[in-house]
Amino acid sequence: MNPTCGTQLFELPIETTEGKFIARYSEKGLSGLEFPAGADSSRAKTVKAAIPRPIRNWHRAASQALARVLAGKAPGKLPPLDLSSGTDFQRCVWTALQKIMPGQTRGYGEVARLIGRPKAVRAVGGACGANPIPVLIPCHRVLAANRKLGGFSGGLDWKRALLAREGVSFSR
Repeated sequence: MNPTCGTQLFELPIETTEGKFIARYSEKGLSGLEFPAGADSSRAKTVKAAIPRPIRNWHRAASQALARVLAGKAPGKLPPLDLSSGTDFQRCVWTALQKIMPGQTRGYGEVARLIGRPKAVRAVGGACGANPIPVLIPCHRVLAANRKLGGFSGGLDWKRALLAREGVSFSR
Protein backbone atom coordinates (compact mmCIF):
# COMPACT_ATOMS: atom_id res chain seq x y z
CA MET A 1 0.00 0.00 0.00
CA ASN A 2 1.40 3.37 -0.98
CA PRO A 3 -0.26 6.64 -0.02
CA THR A 4 -0.24 8.81 -3.13
CA CYS A 5 -1.71 12.32 -3.08
CA GLY A 6 -4.07 11.38 -0.27
CA THR A 7 -5.25 8.31 -2.21
CA GLN A 8 -4.43 4.82 -1.05
CA LEU A 9 -2.84 2.80 -3.80
CA PHE A 10 -2.61 -0.96 -3.52
CA GLU A 11 -0.11 -2.82 -5.69
CA LEU A 12 -0.80 -6.53 -6.05
CA PRO A 13 0.88 -9.15 -8.23
CA ILE A 14 -0.97 -11.16 -10.84
CA GLU A 15 0.93 -14.36 -11.53
CA THR A 16 0.55 -15.63 -15.10
CA THR A 17 2.37 -18.09 -17.29
CA GLU A 18 3.86 -15.00 -18.96
CA GLY A 19 5.30 -13.64 -15.71
CA LYS A 20 4.19 -11.44 -12.86
CA PHE A 21 2.07 -8.43 -13.76
CA ILE A 22 1.51 -5.70 -11.17
CA ALA A 23 -2.03 -4.38 -10.75
CA ARG A 24 -2.60 -1.03 -9.04
CA TYR A 25 -5.85 -0.10 -7.32
CA SER A 26 -7.22 3.13 -5.93
CA GLU A 27 -10.37 3.34 -3.89
CA LYS A 28 -12.19 3.81 -7.23
CA GLY A 29 -10.94 0.66 -8.99
CA LEU A 30 -8.13 -0.75 -11.10
CA SER A 31 -5.89 2.19 -11.98
CA GLY A 32 -2.86 0.54 -13.55
CA LEU A 33 -1.40 -2.65 -14.94
CA GLU A 34 2.31 -3.15 -15.44
CA PHE A 35 3.91 -5.78 -17.68
CA PRO A 36 6.24 -8.37 -16.13
CA ALA A 37 9.38 -7.00 -17.78
CA GLY A 38 8.95 -3.60 -16.14
CA ALA A 39 7.30 -4.78 -12.94
CA ASP A 40 9.27 -4.43 -9.75
CA SER A 41 7.78 -7.47 -8.07
CA SER A 42 9.55 -6.72 -4.80
CA ARG A 43 7.19 -3.74 -4.32
CA ALA A 44 4.00 -5.76 -4.57
CA LYS A 45 3.36 -7.35 -1.22
CA THR A 46 0.26 -9.44 -0.75
CA VAL A 47 -0.98 -9.04 2.81
CA LYS A 48 -4.58 -10.19 2.55
CA ALA A 49 -5.60 -8.96 6.01
CA ALA A 50 -4.70 -5.36 5.14
CA ILE A 51 -6.44 -5.31 1.76
CA PRO A 52 -10.08 -4.15 1.81
CA ARG A 53 -12.64 -6.65 0.51
CA PRO A 54 -13.65 -4.57 -2.57
CA ILE A 55 -10.03 -4.46 -3.70
CA ARG A 56 -9.62 -8.19 -3.17
CA ASN A 57 -12.75 -8.73 -5.31
CA TRP A 58 -11.50 -6.32 -7.97
CA HIS A 59 -8.14 -8.09 -7.98
CA ARG A 60 -9.81 -11.46 -8.50
CA ALA A 61 -11.79 -10.01 -11.44
CA ALA A 62 -8.67 -8.36 -12.92
CA SER A 63 -6.69 -11.60 -12.60
CA GLN A 64 -9.41 -13.60 -14.34
CA ALA A 65 -9.79 -10.98 -17.09
CA LEU A 66 -6.03 -10.88 -17.68
CA ALA A 67 -5.87 -14.67 -17.93
CA ARG A 68 -8.68 -14.63 -20.50
CA VAL A 69 -7.02 -11.94 -22.63
CA LEU A 70 -3.65 -13.73 -22.48
CA ALA A 71 -5.51 -16.78 -23.84
CA GLY A 72 -6.80 -14.71 -26.78
CA LYS A 73 -10.34 -14.31 -25.43
CA ALA A 74 -12.53 -11.39 -24.42
CA PRO A 75 -11.77 -10.29 -20.85
CA GLY A 76 -15.26 -10.91 -19.51
CA LYS A 77 -16.23 -8.93 -16.43
CA LEU A 78 -13.72 -6.23 -15.54
CA PRO A 79 -13.37 -4.60 -12.15
CA PRO A 80 -14.25 -0.90 -11.96
CA LEU A 81 -11.61 1.06 -13.86
CA ASP A 82 -10.14 4.22 -12.36
CA LEU A 83 -9.08 6.21 -15.42
CA SER A 84 -8.87 9.52 -13.56
CA SER A 85 -5.16 9.82 -14.41
CA GLY A 86 -6.09 10.59 -18.03
CA THR A 87 -7.33 13.71 -19.74
CA ASP A 88 -10.88 13.86 -21.09
CA PHE A 89 -9.50 13.08 -24.55
CA GLN A 90 -7.47 10.10 -23.33
CA ARG A 91 -10.44 8.68 -21.43
CA CYS A 92 -12.55 9.02 -24.58
CA VAL A 93 -9.94 7.06 -26.56
CA TRP A 94 -9.63 4.40 -23.83
CA THR A 95 -13.41 3.95 -23.83
CA ALA A 96 -13.39 3.50 -27.62
CA LEU A 97 -10.59 0.92 -27.36
CA GLN A 98 -12.70 -1.22 -25.04
CA LYS A 99 -15.18 -1.68 -27.89
CA ILE A 100 -12.59 -3.39 -30.12
CA MET A 101 -13.26 -7.11 -29.74
CA PRO A 102 -10.58 -9.83 -29.70
CA GLY A 103 -9.46 -10.67 -33.22
CA GLN A 104 -10.41 -7.21 -34.48
CA THR A 105 -8.12 -4.26 -35.04
CA ARG A 106 -8.53 -0.60 -35.84
CA GLY A 107 -6.12 1.96 -37.20
CA TYR A 108 -5.23 5.10 -35.26
CA GLY A 109 -7.17 7.08 -37.88
CA GLU A 110 -10.23 4.85 -37.46
CA VAL A 111 -10.20 5.40 -33.71
CA ALA A 112 -9.87 9.15 -34.26
CA ARG A 113 -12.93 9.08 -36.53
CA LEU A 114 -14.88 6.88 -34.09
CA ILE A 115 -14.46 9.45 -31.33
CA GLY A 116 -15.41 12.31 -33.65
CA ARG A 117 -11.89 13.77 -33.90
CA PRO A 118 -10.73 12.66 -37.38
CA LYS A 119 -7.64 14.89 -37.39
CA ALA A 120 -6.43 13.70 -33.97
CA VAL A 121 -4.59 10.63 -35.29
CA ARG A 122 -1.32 11.41 -33.49
CA ALA A 123 -3.17 12.29 -30.31
CA VAL A 124 -4.92 8.91 -30.46
CA GLY A 125 -1.48 7.31 -30.68
CA GLY A 126 -0.38 9.31 -27.66
CA ALA A 127 -3.47 8.24 -25.72
CA CYS A 128 -2.77 4.60 -26.60
CA GLY A 129 0.79 5.01 -25.32
CA ALA A 130 -0.48 6.58 -22.09
CA ASN A 131 -3.02 3.78 -21.47
CA PRO A 132 -2.58 2.90 -17.77
CA ILE A 133 -4.25 -0.50 -18.12
CA PRO A 134 -2.78 -2.11 -21.24
CA VAL A 135 -4.02 -5.55 -22.25
CA LEU A 136 -7.37 -5.05 -20.47
CA ILE A 137 -7.92 -1.78 -22.32
CA PRO A 138 -6.79 -3.26 -25.64
CA CYS A 139 -4.50 -0.65 -27.16
CA HIS A 140 -2.60 -3.61 -28.68
CA ARG A 141 -5.50 -3.88 -31.16
CA VAL A 142 -4.69 -0.49 -32.69
CA LEU A 143 -2.42 -0.65 -35.72
CA ALA A 144 -0.60 1.98 -37.73
CA ALA A 145 -1.33 2.72 -41.38
CA ASN A 146 -1.21 -0.23 -43.78
CA ARG A 147 -1.83 -2.65 -40.87
CA LYS A 148 1.68 -2.20 -39.51
CA LEU A 149 2.29 -2.72 -35.81
CA GLY A 150 3.08 0.82 -34.73
CA GLY A 151 4.16 1.16 -31.09
CA PHE A 152 3.12 -0.44 -27.83
CA SER A 153 3.86 0.43 -24.22
CA GLY A 154 4.71 -3.18 -23.40
CA GLY A 155 7.02 -3.51 -26.40
CA LEU A 156 6.39 -4.89 -29.86
CA ASP A 157 7.03 -8.50 -28.78
CA TRP A 158 4.06 -8.25 -26.42
CA LYS A 159 1.91 -6.63 -29.11
CA ARG A 160 2.78 -9.36 -31.62
CA ALA A 161 2.08 -12.10 -29.07
CA LEU A 162 -1.27 -10.67 -27.98
CA LEU A 163 -2.44 -10.18 -31.55
CA ALA A 164 -1.24 -13.65 -32.61
CA ARG A 165 -3.24 -15.21 -29.76
CA GLU A 166 -6.31 -13.46 -31.13
CA GLY A 167 -5.60 -14.71 -34.67
CA VAL A 168 -4.73 -11.28 -36.07
CA SER A 169 -2.32 -10.93 -38.96
CA PHE A 170 -0.56 -7.68 -39.74
CA SER A 171 2.05 -6.24 -42.11
CA ARG A 172 5.70 -6.33 -41.09
